[in-house]
Order: sequence, then C-alpha cells, then structure tokens
Amino acid sequence: MSISLKRAGAIFVKDYKEFSRNYAISFSLIVPILFAFLFRSAGPSLPGAIGFLLNTSFVLLTCLVQACLIAEEKERNTLRSLMMTPATTLDVLIGKSTLVFIISSVALAIATLIFGYEPASIWAFVTAVLFSIILYTAAGTICGLFSKTLLEASLSIMPVALVFTAAPWGVLLADDFPIFKVLEYTPSVQLVHLLDIRNIGFTTADLLKPLLIILAWTIALTMVSVVLYQRRLKDE
Repeated sequence: MSISLKRAGAIFVKDYKEFSRNYAISFSLIVPILFAFLFRSAGPSLPGAIGFLLNTSFVLLTCLVQACLIAEEKERNTLRSLMMTPATTLDVLIGKSTLVFIISSVALAIATLIFGYEPASIWAFVTAVLFSIILYTAAGTICGLFSKTLLEASLSIMPVALVFTAAPWGVLLADDFPIFKVLEYTPSVQLVHLLDIRNIGFTTADLLKPLLIILAWTIALTMVSVVLYQRRLKDE
C-alpha cells in the first residue's frame, strides 16, 4: 500500500485548522500539564503519580482528540468524501494521526518536565511513551469510526478509560479475584512497571519486557484500526 506524503500532509494541515478552531477539543492539550502541576508538590513521594498522569493523559488527550477528529468528519459527512479521494488508507490514517502524535508528544514532554520525573532509562521511557501515543491514537481511531457525532466520540472512549486507565488499580484486586491477573498484561500496567524501575539495580530484561508488551498492543490496535477503516470504506 503506497503512501503519499503530500496527501498525508494536506490532511494534517486540514486537521490542524479544524483542531485550532475547536476550543472544546483543544482544551485537552492542557490536561497533562494541569495534572503535572497538581502532582508536582508530591512528586516521587506519591506512589503511581507519574503513571496516573501519563495513562490518564493518553485517554483524555491522545485517544479523545483522535476519536473526535474522526467523528467530526463523519458528523459533517466529509469522511466519505475523503475516502473517495485518491488518498490511500495509510495516507488518511497517517495524516489524521500526525497532529495527535505531535501535540501529545509536546504536551507530555512538558508535563514530565513540570512533574520532575527522572526515568531509570531515558531511552526506554521515551520509547514507551511514543509506543503508547501510537497505541492510544489507534484506539481513538477505532472509537471515532464507531461514533457518528462528537458527543458519541467523547463517550466512546469510556471503555478505553475503563480497561486501560483503571487496569493498574484492578491489578491490586488480583489476590482476591484471580481473574484480574489478566490486567497485568495491559499496556497501562506495563507502563507503570517501567516507570517504577529504580535508577540502580535494573537489567535490560527489566526494560524490554514492558516495552515488548506495549509494542505488541500497539501493533495489534494499529492493525485493527486499519482493517476497520477499510471496512468502513467498503460500507460507504
């Protein structure tokens, strides 16, 4: 499947203009920064604070904005027109995901600096965050494809928040309810494990396990989003 950077770039510019005019969606940009200021005073002394900040931001920023961008196209009946253009599936999905990727990366970088978090391995931390941004962008695409309006898109991310953001707390119930042990393999829990690795005494294997699990989720959800988009194209 070919990729045209020119077409993807045009879609990116179009989404940027729509995003900048929609103040309700644009407000999501400051969510990570607000959380960072909120938890900064506690810092490392508050267990799981950085994990909560990142996992919540992935849902309320990355996933939500992507879902709304897709749903807005459907609400205006422009998604069908976009699908009928020479732009390929990858052109559309990359073009519509680039804006979310950039704003999420910038907002989370600022939030991390404000919070003052120092990872045990900067390369592992950056890799995990970038994988997660792609993962939640794919999840947002899926939510947007199942939504007809912006309101539906805002509500459609609730399952993502319930399964992923709440997973680290669900794991705490695993001793009493063994079924919750499956949550151990969710990307949000693996990210928390990575964030909890101390600056000394860790091995490469300690870093690779959560990264590989997050990568597996990223690939799986990205493939699902592509398949669903192509199915939507046939339905139209």
